[in-house]
Amino acid sequence: MTRMKNTSKIDFTLVLILMLLCIASCVAIFSAQSTGQYNQNFLVKQIFWYGVGIAIIASIITLDSDQLKKLSWYSYAFGIVLLLLLIVAPESIARKVNGAKSWFQLPGISLQPSEFVKIFIVLTLSRVIVEHQEKYIVKTLSSDFWLLTKIGLITFFPLLLVMQQPDLGTSLVFIAIMLGMTFISGITWKILLPIFLSGIILATSVLYLVLWHPDWLEKYLGVQEYQFGRIYSWLDPYNYQSTTGYHLTQSLLAIGSGETAGKGIGIRDVYLPESHSDFIFSVVGEEFGFIGASVLVSLFFLLIYHITKVALETKNPFYTCICVGIISIITFHVFQNIGMTIGILPITGIPLPFISYGGSSLMGNMLAMGLIFSIRYHYKKYMFSNDE
Repeated sequence: MTRMKNTSKIDFTLVLILMLLCIASCVAIFSAQSTGQYNQNFLVKQIFWYGVGIAIIASIITLDSDQLKKLSWYSYAFGIVLLLLLIVAPESIARKVNGAKSWFQLPGISLQPSEFVKIFIVLTLSRVIVEHQEKYIVKTLSSDFWLLTKIGLITFFPLLLVMQQPDLGTSLVFIAIMLGMTFISGITWKILLPIFLSGIILATSVLYLVLWHPDWLEKYLGVQEYQFGRIYSWLDPYNYQSTTGYHLTQSLLAIGSGETAGKGIGIRDVYLPESHSDFIFSVVGEEFGFIGASVLVSLFFLLIYHITKVALETKNPFYTCICVGIISIITFHVFQNIGMTIGILPITGIPLPFISYGGSSLMGNMLAMGLIFSIRYHYKKYMFSNDE
C-alpha cells in the first residue's frame, strides 16, 4: 500500500547555506569598507537587512500552494502599480541612481520595486503554466503557441516599464526568468527552436553592426555611436581606461593581484568604486584570491543544486515551476555579476545575490528563499510499503 511519510518542516540544509552566504557577505562588505572609502557602516545595515529577510521568510513559510496561487495575480498587479508609480513620481520620491529612475526614496529607506517584481513574475508564470497544462491535457501547436503568448505578455508589461527607467540589468533578469520557465512549460520544440534560433541570429547581427558598421545603426535607426560605449569598453577596456572602461580595468587588476590565496582580509591596494555592491566579487578575489573566490562560487553551486533537488522531489507542478523561476534568477545574477567583474560579460550593474550590499536586493532574494522554505514546509514524501 502507499504510505505518506512526513519529513522535517524546516529545510535545515537551506538554512546552513544561507548562513554561510550571510557570513561571506559580512566579511566581504567589512573588507570593502575597511579602506575608509565610505562614510557609512554598510556591514551593520546588511546585518539588519538579513534580519528583515528572516522575518519575510517567517511570514510566508506556512503559505501552501493554494494560497500562493491566490496571491500570484495580486502580487503581479501590485508590482505593475509600483513600476508605474516610479515613472510618474517626482524625483524627490523616485530618485535616480546612476542614471536610472529605479528607486523610491522613503523616510529612512530606499526601495527598488523591480527586485520584488522578479518574484511576482515567477509566481504568476507558475500559476499560468500549471493552469494551462491542466486545461489542455492534449497538447497541440495552437495550445502551445497560446501558452507561449501568455508567458510573453506577462513578462512584457513589467519588462517594458523597467526599460523605461532604464534598467538594462533587471530587464535581462526578466528575460532570463521567461526563458527558464518557457523551457519547462512543456511547449514543443517545433515552436521554441525557430524562435530561439531567430533570437540568436538577431543578437549576433546587432553585435556585428555595433562593432563593424555602427554608422548603419546611426543612419537607419537613429542610434548614436556613443551609446555603444559600454560594449566597446567591455571588448577593449584598456582603450577606455579613463572613462567607461575604468571599473572593469580596476576590477581585473584587483582580482589578478589576489593571485592564489589573496592578500588577506582588510588588505586592499586597488581602488574600486561600488566595491561593496556591484563589484563585491572583486574584493573577494583581491583579499581571498582564487581559493576564496572558488569557495564562494561553490556556495552558489550548492544553493542552485539544492533548489534543483527540491524541484525534482516535489510532486506539485506549481512548486516545480517556482523552483525553476528562482533558479533562473539566481543563476543569471551570479553568472552576469561574476562575468562582468572578470571581463567576459558587459557591465550591467547587477548585484551578486546574498553577497552584495543592498536592502531591496537582499529582501527580494530572501523572499525567493521563503518560497523554497514554504515548498519544503509542505513537502510530503510518498513511498510504497507493504506494512499494514
